[in-house]
Amino acid sequence: MGSFKGHVIPGTLFLVVGIWHLWSSIVSYVSNPRGFRVKAWHPVQGYEGKLKHLELYLVTGGALLDLCIELLYSTHFTFFVNGELNPSHLNDFEHSGMLLMFFIYGVVGLLSEKTRFLPLPEGGLCTVVAAAFCAEYLLFSFHSTAHTGLEGYYHLLLVFLIALCILSILLGSIFPTSFPADLASGLAITLQGLWFYQTAFSLYGPMMPEGCHLKNNAISCRNREQEAYGESLANLQFFGLVFLTLLGALGAYGFAFLQYGRWEELRGLNEEEDVVVDDGLLNRQ
Repeated sequence: MGSFKGHVIPGTLFLVVGIWHLWSSIVSYVSNPRGFRVKAWHPVQGYEGKLKHLELYLVTGGALLDLCIELLYSTHFTFFVNGELNPSHLNDFEHSGMLLMFFIYGVVGLLSEKTRFLPLPEGGLCTVVAAAFCAEYLLFSFHSTAHTGLEGYYHLLLVFLIALCILSILLGSIFPTSFPADLASGLAITLQGLWFYQTAFSLYGPMMPEGCHLKNNAISCRNREQEAYGESLANLQFFGLVFLTLLGALGAYGFAFLQYGRWEELRGLNEEEDVVVDDGLLNRQ
């Protein structure tokens, strides 16, 4: 069973990283569309040293902090009972495994960028990120906690977003010049952070659907009709967040284009793509 803080803390991490990835991807593309490359992480432009690698430090530090909360604080160091893993904290142990993967990604990224010990190409770092999201996908797909009913539905929608993160990141590693793939990964990570927040407020906060309640560490509804109402409400919330995220991305693209855009280069690139498409259609005919 989760909690309000247990969803807000990782949600904040995903939201901050997702927004930064989204904005950086847009700025990189509009300022240099021909030289655009997919990145597993985006440096802070114009700065050297630690601030340049702020995203990697945020991922590493955030994952480590949440890992300590799940593994040390939540369990109160009671890892074993009668020689076996404490059954009361299997949920915390599983979350710790997922967070460990993101911590490993952050450490690998820093080692790759700041040392000579692990010089991975960008595609290799993308694969490590995808592996971390795969661990998260497996966690929420095969959770020890019985995610049934309304709680299970909210987590099912979360699994879809995690799958989108994996797919977009892998596509970015396969097509390293694809702006849509990099943009999609930023959108998916941002949406995942927002959905963590929505789940926290809907299941453990003031937005609990009418007829449902938290009791004995579980979400239950009075009847199937109330549960179906809660699921429909979740769909509306999900669609609303998708709409707002896409609207925000379009607004960010317009603002970035006004500030950093190269209109002639973008138009020339679009014309070249149109010529390629037209040639392909003629060859088929």
